[in-house]
Amino acid sequence: MNSARYRPGIGSYLAMAFCAMAVLLSVILSQVLGVIAGGQVKADIGGALAELALQTSDKLDRGMFERYREIELMSRRQDLRSPELDPAGKRAILNERQATYQYYAWIGLTDASGKVLAASQGMLEGANVAARPWFDKALQGTHVGDVHEALLLAKLLPGAGAEPKRFVDVAFPLLDKNGKVLGVLGAHLYWQWARDVEQSVIAPVRVRRHVEAMILGRDGTVLLGPPALQGRRLDLESQRAAHRQRSGHVEENWPDGGRYLVGYSETAGHGHYPGLGWTVLVRQGLDDAYQPLHQMQKRVLWVGLGLALLFSLLGYLAALLIAQPLSSLATAAERIRQGEALSLPPAGPYSEVQALVQALNALVANLMQRKSELNELNLTLERRVEQRTRELEQALARVSANEQRMQTIIASAQDAFIAVDPQGRIIDWNSAAERMFGWRRGEVLGQSYIEVLVPPRFRERQEEALLGFRDSGEAKLPEHRLQRLVLRRNGEELAVEVTVALAGARDESFFSAFLRDVSAQRKVEQMKSEFISTVSHELRTPMTSIQASLAMLADGSAGELSTDTRHLLDIAQKSSERLVRLVNDVLDMEKIEAGRMDYQMRRQPILPLLEQALDAVRGMASQRPAGLQLEAAVDGVELSVDHDRIIQVLVNLLSNAVKFSPQFSTVTLSAERNLDWLAIAVADQGEGIPPEFQGSVFEKFAQADGSDRRRKGGTGLGLSICKSIVEAHGGRIGFDTHPGKGTVFRVELPL
Repeated sequence: MNSARYRPGIGSYLAMAFCAMAVLLSVILSQVLGVIAGGQVKADIGGALAELALQTSDKLDRGMFERYREIELMSRRQDLRSPELDPAGKRAILNERQATYQYYAWIGLTDASGKVLAASQGMLEGANVAARPWFDKALQGTHVGDVHEALLLAKLLPGAGAEPKRFVDVAFPLLDKNGKVLGVLGAHLYWQWARDVEQSVIAPVRVRRHVEAMILGRDGTVLLGPPALQGRRLDLESQRAAHRQRSGHVEENWPDGGRYLVGYSETAGHGHYPGLGWTVLVRQGLDDAYQPLHQMQKRVLWVGLGLALLFSLLGYLAALLIAQPLSSLATAAERIRQGEALSLPPAGPYSEVQALVQALNALVANLMQRKSELNELNLTLERRVEQRTRELEQALARVSANEQRMQTIIASAQDAFIAVDPQGRIIDWNSAAERMFGWRRGEVLGQSYIEVLVPPRFRERQEEALLGFRDSGEAKLPEHRLQRLVLRRNGEELAVEVTVALAGARDESFFSAFLRDVSAQRKVEQMKSEFISTVSHELRTPMTSIQASLAMLADGSAGELSTDTRHLLDIAQKSSERLVRLVNDVLDMEKIEAGRMDYQMRRQPILPLLEQALDAVRGMASQRPAGLQLEAAVDGVELSVDHDRIIQVLVNLLSNAVKFSPQFSTVTLSAERNLDWLAIAVADQGEGIPPEFQGSVFEKFAQADGSDRRRKGGTGLGLSICKSIVEAHGGRIGFDTHPGKGTVFRVELPL
């Protein structure tokens, strides 16, 4: 006894276990969170650099588009093309336009041979520029020229220095009303314009983030950037990535030996301005770029250690609190077994578990002294079962109401409408489509719907379908709504229901499509399934414990029971079995609706299945009482089925037949082969199914009368589950009923 008195108690072991688990879990959790968050932070930092590059390329495109459009519109002015306006008047027009934009270095007007007739500030007037690339390209239809140096012009401009100035050219031909070339209108833009665009985007973040931006030409030459790289031709992964996907970010090594995080974006033009294929790169050293990540990881580590210490303390306190009542309970139970008065003494030695088991065994042996508690449990168990059943039905009704409300909202919303011609071009696009996809009508008309709306992985199939329609003139269109995934403007995939029809005559035919957003409906279905599964599992766990305890009492584990006690125990067992059947039915229905019902199909004879199903309901039939009869000429007949699921179907149909049959009547199970089908029938001699209920027999929670749930028992899910199982086997289920004469349920399974 003395050696046992000094052995560690359960509280000490629990405290050590809680502390160890708290430390381990806190450290692991902090590290996992650091890794997960670190990946996201890296993506955010890279995305920020990519966004800077994209903003710069967009500003470059938009700025060039404005100058492109201005020179184009000027080339169409009648007064510049008119020979009646003298060079001075034309020079005044060009000076006026130059004054509107500070980056216009020179604007000049030439005749068809290349002689400058008029120019801003009179520069180069009388000179022949026919050999200049911009003059020749303007006549050939190329209206914009890449960055270049112009030594001659640079000497005439204010502020000329030793370093040649660089320019971007924009030029358009001047045409008369018959399309004859009268001359060329050209403009040189200071390349400093691009520097100012870059500064407007990068300067606000350069100081705090140490980023560098540069602009590369189509051939990879650095047009604008750090002095050390100015004019060098680069060949980087970021350049190739920009050509492939327009914008993004990568980590890469640079010729200067450094490793950088690089955001990239390629100019793509704007409006009808075609662009010059420039690539904008925004780079930041990896150490500078990921400094926020490193700081965050340190904070996560310190927080994890702090949480570990906190949880260790809480675990130690919790262990002491758990061990104290166990020790007190064990001591009190031992005193009750010895017949002493109940009292809670101070904490005892480490013999709590053994004392608790001995005390509980003695208390169970004295069952009659606890009869009042057992009677109270039996009286309230049915009420609790009914209450839980009502709560479950109410919860399911609320889920169903929420689903119906969501469907009503979707049905009442205006659908998006899109019309597409046989070439796949969008020819109509309503306001609902604008709201759904984010594209304005003017932006998508004439565009390919495959490029705008269809995710890349489905595009090949869509193109094949369009090609087949153009070749044959026939379109195989479904008559019902389809669910498809489409793309929004921001690249997000959207689930929709779509109805497609072919309208118009052969030469003027087009496809009309109505689309409805069903993403919210999908979420409601998922929420419903998760809710049903959670509630059912939470009910099944305590019911399993209750059944096990009641079974032990019924088997005599607590000693001989009185007649009254056994009667109450039988009531409790039946009630718990009824609730377990309800939970199992709900779980089966949830699996079926979620597509997770597992079927173990194998070929086997049918006669043993029929016999096993009859054996399973003989006990129920004898209590009714009712007779069972088998009429099956199916010796040697085999079919491929899931053994347990087919037994489940037959037992459900037989138990229903027994419940609704008069006493001393007969329920018949028959089977026969009919060509390539096996026909199984379950016939009873009951009252039949009321006409008003026949249409909803196989619906969930369907019962002929609300009172059946009390009088006959059941969940209203059995026949719905049977129908799903039979159909999963490729079979059919139905019934024939006659009021007052009984009902026959028929199951047909393929052989």
